[in-house]
Amino acid sequence: MAKPVHQPREDAEFDFILRMSGVPVLAYFTGTWPKAIEPCRAMDLVVGGIADEYTGRLTAVRTDITRCPAATERYGVTGAPSYVLLKEGEAVAHATGRMTTAELRELLNGHL
Repeated sequence: MAKPVHQPREDAEFDFILRMSGVPVLAYFTGTWPKAIEPCRAMDLVVGGIADEYTGRLTAVRTDITRCPAATERYGVTGAPSYVLLKEGEAVAHATGRMTTAELRELLNGHL
């Protein structure tokens, strides 16, 4: 990834990042099961590029579904890759699957 993207190891760390961020958070949920690995890896570059592009306006958090099950459940994530844009802890946008940079920008731009 081009820009450092937070990678919490557990739900408590995810929640800490969320509380400490003074800007909206893009929670990018990934999976480690065979059908999820390739699409999630493909999205790492897209999310990293978005993190670069939106520096100062967005915090990106790569969240492993198995390591952060409470966050996964809280935001209704059912597949990987999934993206949840959070403002003050509340989900304001949600998408699932591979996305182009333009599609991810479109998801974000209406809320930033």
